[in-house]
Amino acid sequence: MTATDQAMSSLWYVGAIVLVGSALVARRLPMNAVLRMALLWIGIFALLWAVFSSAEQAGWLKGQGVRSPGPPPGETQAAVAGGALRIAVSMDGHYWAEGTINGTPARFLIDSGASVTALSDRTARAAGLNMDSAGPPLVMTTANGKVEVQRTSIGTLQVGPIRASDLEAVVSPGFGDVNVIGMNLLSRLKSWGVRDGHMVLTP
Repeated sequence: MTATDQAMSSLWYVGAIVLVGSALVARRLPMNAVLRMALLWIGIFALLWAVFSSAEQAGWLKGQGVRSPGPPPGETQAAVAGGALRIAVSMDGHYWAEGTINGTPARFLIDSGASVTALSDRTARAAGLNMDSAGPPLVMTTANGKVEVQRTSIGTLQVGPIRASDLEAVVSPGFGDVNVIGMNLLSRLKSWGVRDGHMVLTP
């Protein structure tokens, strides 16, 4: 909680106490009754505070309009079995895998709905990719709206046993920190699909 949040919380408590106290005094109740009512209201406010604090910590009060860029590093679950890469579905309902671009580590969202592999600007620069900055940028429609992209080519992209060379890709700051493996890589595989909650990619 920030200092501003703490100040606002304190003001809320003071206002609530003043409001309850004023109501009790206005009714001209005996002192014993006033104390009992005050303790009751304090208990009610404490209970409400505990409920809302628990709900906030559990994430129930967080907005749902912003898409998460995926699970934190370390939560990606992928394993090689029978020569195929099996990726467990993440808590956000997507399939994530760790890999490399020209030897540089990167994390990828496997998305069969994307026609082309897409990289964040940060990932592309870290991997030393050359963007086609001479020509005008292309405009792509994504889940978050239209973004301007630049073309590039990946020398080697590897995820587990899957290795692709000379792979076309697009780069844009509009992708945030998300890198997407699209159909232009998936179509090179022997097979791919979802089985028993796992994305199975066979090179």
